[in-house]
Amino acid sequence: MYEYSRRPSKFKYFIIIFILMIAVSAGSIFVYSMYTKIQVQDYSVSPEATATRLYNEAKEGGLSEDIDLEEITKSVVGISKIKNTGSAILDSNATKELGLGSGIIVSENGYIVTNWHVAGEKYNTCYVTLENGQIYKGSVLWADTDLDLAIVKIEISGLKYLELGDSDNIKLGQEVWAIGNPIGIEFQRTVTYGIISGLDRTIKIVEDGTESYMEDLIQTDASINSGNSGGPLINDEGKVIGINSIKISSAEGIGFAIPINIIKPIIDSFVQKGEFKEAYLGIFAYDTEVNKYLNSSLNFDNGIYVVQISSDGPAAKSGLKVGDIITKIDDYTINKMSELRSYIYKKAPGDNVVLTINRNNKEYKVTISLGKR
Repeated sequence: MYEYSRRPSKFKYFIIIFILMIAVSAGSIFVYSMYTKIQVQDYSVSPEATATRLYNEAKEGGLSEDIDLEEITKSVVGISKIKNTGSAILDSNATKELGLGSGIIVSENGYIVTNWHVAGEKYNTCYVTLENGQIYKGSVLWADTDLDLAIVKIEISGLKYLELGDSDNIKLGQEVWAIGNPIGIEFQRTVTYGIISGLDRTIKIVEDGTESYMEDLIQTDASINSGNSGGPLINDEGKVIGINSIKISSAEGIGFAIPINIIKPIIDSFVQKGEFKEAYLGIFAYDTEVNKYLNSSLNFDNGIYVVQISSDGPAAKSGLKVGDIITKIDDYTINKMSELRSYIYKKAPGDNVVLTINRNNKEYKVTISLGKR
């Protein structure tokens, strides 16, 4: 009985050991085959080279295959308020004093979008440096201090221009690339990479003791410095979704761009008609985001709050009052001043618009004939 009972036990152990050997062999073959497929990078290089490699991988990884960043940069120009800028890097105040900045070619016949603080007021002259180094005298055809935007024209045709995207459909975390001249001509057409880190931002700006607000901004962690102003913020399709404008100097990794959709109607009008007849309402209003800065007792969730009415504008003759809250223009609901501007930019002087307003918790409608700025 004893010998009979041990023989099956030995046979059972032999089977178990045999199965384990097969499993180990199969596992080893699988691991080896996976290992041979792994691309091993050589990191025995300098930290600078490694950083450059990682940056290039990130920069190229999100772009569509048919997008060439080098080609895109050729449609980004340098802009200055005087022709001979010298060496900007030697002068810490150069970007402010000379107006050094960037611009975006938006048509083959020389229309360029930039910031107001870069190009200056309407009818100003500025100087535009193309990718090939040629300098052209530019005329400021349109400018808006509140939006910090301007359109410049140079007399040349056959230019490569950037396609405009849709800033209404951007999302948090979306990859973006900022292009511009961060310090001056020495670092022209620098490309920085990041993501959209915030939407609909409102920024309070204090200049010469005067407070103003920029609304509906795109926040990005792509590096943006003074000379980047006026340059494009592009998406992974190589299309412009924003115009780089300002940077918070007291914080790292926070830059802002103006959504391209705000100025699209103006660009389209200049490119298609050669002119833009700007309709004029004659008011300034704040949205709920700006209201947070005012420390006021105002409490409204929808619409925009009228804080200023120009005495010589069409709104002054309509019965509209400071303190009114505009909730609609025609049948279009508005909650931002930028939305009101975009709607009016599509109108012509002399067109009638109907404002729906809230005054003392009562709804009124006001009809205004738009003037010409």
